[in-house]
Amino acid sequence: MQSSYKKDEVILLLKDISGMVEPLENSEREKRIQSGVHYSEMLPKEHLPSKEYRETFLKALTLYAAPTAKAVQLLCENILRKKGENVVLVSLARAGTPVGVLLKRYFRQTYGLDILHYTISIIRGKGIDKNAMNYILSRHQKEQIQFVDGWTGKGAIQNQLKEAMKDFPGVDDTVAVLSDPAYAAGICGTHEDFLIPSSCLNATVSGLISRTFYRFDIIGENDFHGAAYYREFEQDDLTETFLSAVEAQFGCDYAFSPQFETNLLPQEEIQNIKEQYQISDINFIKPGSGEATRVLLRRIPWKILVHSFDDDRYLGHIYQLAKEKQVELEIYPFKHYKACGLIRRLADT
Repeated sequence: MQSSYKKDEVILLLKDISGMVEPLENSEREKRIQSGVHYSEMLPKEHLPSKEYRETFLKALTLYAAPTAKAVQLLCENILRKKGENVVLVSLARAGTPVGVLLKRYFRQTYGLDILHYTISIIRGKGIDKNAMNYILSRHQKEQIQFVDGWTGKGAIQNQLKEAMKDFPGVDDTVAVLSDPAYAAGICGTHEDFLIPSSCLNATVSGLISRTFYRFDIIGENDFHGAAYYREFEQDDLTETFLSAVEAQFGCDYAFSPQFETNLLPQEEIQNIKEQYQISDINFIKPGSGEATRVLLRRIPWKILVHSFDDDRYLGHIYQLAKEKQVELEIYPFKHYKACGLIRRLADT
């Protein structure tokens, strides 16, 4: 699988399906998803960010390179305590891959360790790529594996991973993330819902690879799950820009805010939103700044809930995207999150 990541920083266990699947605009994908087509059976038509949004991303990178670097440091230390120096990182494509690369760079710079890093596909509702798992397990001890992702929203991927690992007894079924506001991950850098800049863009901050794809007519019995390479975006790729900016902040003295004291669990907060806004399917609620950003980039949101209208530091990119896509913003008194995307069934609108 081709990508714009450095070849020695990640082994991509993905089948290259570039040119084999016609990408669809978000409006068409949303109709098909809500009619029963699984999201992994389609590729989204990706567009380059507007000039204004690109500038918003670069501003966010300036603001959040340091906290991202600090979360990488804290997560690396937690992984070392848990797994030791022989850990093998297995990031979950696509959002987990740049995080895995950052972890690999931190291990190398700080501890002189050359940690192996794979990336594989896991798909909500379909499970993990078993061929990729078997490939890794044929080369490494099961105790070495540490799964990596970017952040948690509701914890859906963590739940999917726990279910998937029933087929691989002895493999640690927890995921390591930079930000875990859902309190759902096995280990994390912080529970604070801070903006990880890579959540702001699609392929152009993810090695120019698409979301992962799984459809029987394209992915054979012995194939890895698929992904496409966006060659046409090579001149606009910001993957290394993001990675280098965070790497430059390794060792910084950034300190995360103390956790907000509340008796309300993240899952209860999500359930309250579901009831208040009459959302029929929990999968149509996308909590957290990262997930709210993703829903603006990849779905057709009905509304974005934010904790404030004037938090440009944390939510400036969401304000910009919502303006461009003409999506309503509404204030919500969050306890665990800073933003949440809401999708409604098209039949209800």
